[in-house]
Amino acid sequence: MKGISVVINTYNASEHLAEVLESVRGFDEIVVCDMESTDDTREIAARYGCKVVIFPKGNYNIAEPARNFAISSAENEWVLVVDADELIPDALREYAYDFLEKHGDEYVGLKIPRKNYMLHHFMRSSYPDYQLRLFKKGGSNWPPTVHATIQLEGDVAKIPSSREDLAMVHISSSAEAMFRRMNQYSGSELVRRKEMHVTFAKLVFSPAFRFIKTYFFKGGIRYGRLGFIHAYKNAMYKFMVLTKFYEKEQNEKFWNEHGHHENK
Repeated sequence: MKGISVVINTYNASEHLAEVLESVRGFDEIVVCDMESTDDTREIAARYGCKVVIFPKGNYNIAEPARNFAISSAENEWVLVVDADELIPDALREYAYDFLEKHGDEYVGLKIPRKNYMLHHFMRSSYPDYQLRLFKKGGSNWPPTVHATIQLEGDVAKIPSSREDLAMVHISSSAEAMFRRMNQYSGSELVRRKEMHVTFAKLVFSPAFRFIKTYFFKGGIRYGRLGFIHAYKNAMYKFMVLTKFYEKEQNEKFWNEHGHHENK
């Protein structure tokens, strides 16, 4: 039987880590790649017998720059990447090993549906939210930008969305943690997109359209207060990204007019 290494990137991830590690106990290896956490993340990983490797945090606010290092630290040919706020059902673990036994030489990856929870409610409007998380290490590359997807050479299979029992579970975080991640991810967009001209119209209409799309077109209206919060959060995230690009634009303009500034 082909072995599977679970790879988890962490930074101050103690909130749900014990539950996550409990859900992946049945795999051949668990690798925790920690970006110099200051909480008890590494102590929790050690208690569960994980292989712990360290990636220097530097100025990174996201896990993506450490992904390739984490994956290369795994011993098995097949890797399952799990975030520190995701659970793996027993049925998915069994399906993964059965898939490798039957199709491991035919495919290089498997897309897995994911159930997203917000404030402890399943956001069915975002399902199946496919994630390419089970794959062969060889020839894989994970771009170092926020919300990037693994790049593979070969055919990829997909679990049917009707198999909700096989979906990964994206745990609900606190509102404080949710807003903190929004701030981190919106800042990382500056690196991923490089340039964006922010007009007044874009500031007004782009977040508004994001709200309308989430609340009306994607069915958020069916979830009452939760749907409204979800749509407003998406609009806020878009507004944060645009504001940070506008700030970058104005910063560059200011220093072009007033002389070079090394830290701009």
